[in-house]
Amino acid sequence: MKFESTAIIIAGGKSSRMQRDKALLPFGKFNSLAEFQCVRLEEMFENVYLSAKGNKFDFDIRLIVDKYEDASPLVALVSVFKSLTLDEVFVLSVDAPFVGREVIEKLYEASTAHADIIVAKSSRGLEPLCAIYRRSFLEKAEEALSQNRHRLQTLFDQLNVIEVPIEEDEMFLNLNYPEEYVDAKRKMEL
Repeated sequence: MKFESTAIIIAGGKSSRMQRDKALLPFGKFNSLAEFQCVRLEEMFENVYLSAKGNKFDFDIRLIVDKYEDASPLVALVSVFKSLTLDEVFVLSVDAPFVGREVIEKLYEASTAHADIIVAKSSRGLEPLCAIYRRSFLEKAEEALSQNRHRLQTLFDQLNVIEVPIEEDEMFLNLNYPEEYVDAKRKMEL
């Protein structure tokens, strides 16, 4: 059964630590990590969009292009809410391929009407790119951008945030460095 919601895959980062665009790295049986994430989330959600600086992808997907020059998850989220009329979206980073349905279900189960953000919390801390964002966060987000403050977590103190503890840290394995990418590909083959 699909979530009656929209998923946004954030794929507009600089990938400076990976030294090449991680969204375009081959993953599993797919030509790119972005395609892997899109296909996977399309099985779970009514609607899936990819958020990026431009269309660099070799597959069909609904794309939301960032509306600002800067590259940051905050820019992507503001662009999403300026492009869509939705009140709520689930957001996942392109480089988190192991976040599964169980985590997403926990986020939706913890959701309440008064929350601006419902965010996963691993033992490492908050996972702001595994979260449900509501339109009510937009005003503070635009204010932060106007002051050139791009760190998502700095907004959390100003908003109503529900933190959802997730014990399975391995689900939040991010592919930031080449060796993490190699490990993740190996894990996919098991």
